Amino acid sequence: MSLFTDFKISTPLRNALEDLGLENPTPVQEQAFPVVMSGKDVVGIAQTGTGKTFAYLLPILNSLPFSKEKHPRVLIMVPTRELVVQVVEETEKLGKYASVRVLGVYGGTNMNRQKEALAEGTDIVVSTPARLYDLVLARALQLKSVKKLVIDEVDVMLDLGFRFQLTNIFELLPTRRQNIMFSATMTDDVDTLIHDFFTGVEKISIAVSGTPLENIKQLSYAVPNFYTKVNLLVHLLQDSEAYHKVLIFVSNKRSADLLFRELSEFFSEELCIIHSNKTQNYRLRSIQQFDSGKNRILVTTDVMARGLDLTEISHVINFDVPRYPENYMHRIGRTGRAEKEGTSILLFSDKEKEDKDAIEQLMSYQIEVLNLPEEVKVVTQLTYDEQPKHIEHDNPLKINEEERGAGFHEKSEKNRKVNQGGSYRRIIEKKYKKPKTRGDKNFGKRGKK
Repeated sequence: MSLFTDFKISTPLRNALEDLGLENPTPVQEQAFPVVMSGKDVVGIAQTGTGKTFAYLLPILNSLPFSKEKHPRVLIMVPTRELVVQVVEETEKLGKYASVRVLGVYGGTNMNRQKEALAEGTDIVVSTPARLYDLVLARALQLKSVKKLVIDEVDVMLDLGFRFQLTNIFELLPTRRQNIMFSATMTDDVDTLIHDFFTGVEKISIAVSGTPLENIKQLSYAVPNFYTKVNLLVHLLQDSEAYHKVLIFVSNKRSADLLFRELSEFFSEELCIIHSNKTQNYRLRSIQQFDSGKNRILVTTDVMARGLDLTEISHVINFDVPRYPENYMHRIGRTGRAEKEGTSILLFSDKEKEDKDAIEQLMSYQIEVLNLPEEVKVVTQLTYDEQPKHIEHDNPLKINEEERGAGFHEKSEKNRKVNQGGSYRRIIEKKYKKPKTRGDKNFGKRGKK
């Protein structure tokens, strides 16, 4: 097993690693360090929880000389606000004994404060794509001095619709720079992005997407509906010793809020929630309380499935089956970190059985199905989303053109507007006609006697 002392790293970094109690690099850190140090473009494919953040921070900080340059020399882009905060904290830990200025910027906060902080100068900017693009357009941030570009969780950024911001930022960056990308999955979109903008890329692959982590025990329950799932959760979470730190994933914000209300009756003092409709301060406070152990149970959507390094999570519970099989891997990767044991529990209904099969096919692994405990009451009450929707077959929402009568076509033709371009003033002038003179009341009377 290799050691960080085997790396050619500076004394300030070595001291920071000692303070953190880190001696052995993870496989992705070991493979990425020499490649990033060489200055080549790098794409790292590694599962979440494998130490990707330090994999690029270590070589970047090791090769970053002291400078009084006002504009940033390193740009790190991540998909969520929570990840910005985390990467800034990790950078500050590693740069504890070095003169490194790092600044995190993200949406949902006052942009004027961020402009003022950028004006003071920084070495490293950590940002979400949208806020970064806004700051560049506002001329508050100049990218001309950027030597290294890091895009972490690039597949998530593309899934969230940040391709427009990413491609525009690429155009504004200096052509001579090092590109460093990390992703948990190599999707077609990621491959296209690499092909379009990078050259001579060296790939590092640590784990194939869909490979179940060996230190995570995977279990599942067949549960008919939402409220029966709630009853099962209440039964399981009563054992606070075994379930001492639990992350519960729900598919959407509405279901997350509903589950939070149901569980609050039993675990109000131990429960917190995070999703994108919550304010930034609320989200950060929930993360801190959950990470510190003040709250035992955290209900969240997939906003928490990537990147966040929360320690000592005993269980990840998938309250519902994720629509995309890869998201299951990202979710359960929140437990079993740093070579510790973890447990994941998947709750699935009959309608979700097909999605569960897709996950098992991706992993080439059969998830053990447990019997529903006798103490758990099976209820028939359904949520709004679970209730069958009545469709009036004789009154469809969309009608084919052939089924419409002649009267409809006549009216449609009469009311059809034609865009002729130009100002609306042209129509007004045509209707009321412009006077031929400028106030000459005798116009036309001349010559008549």
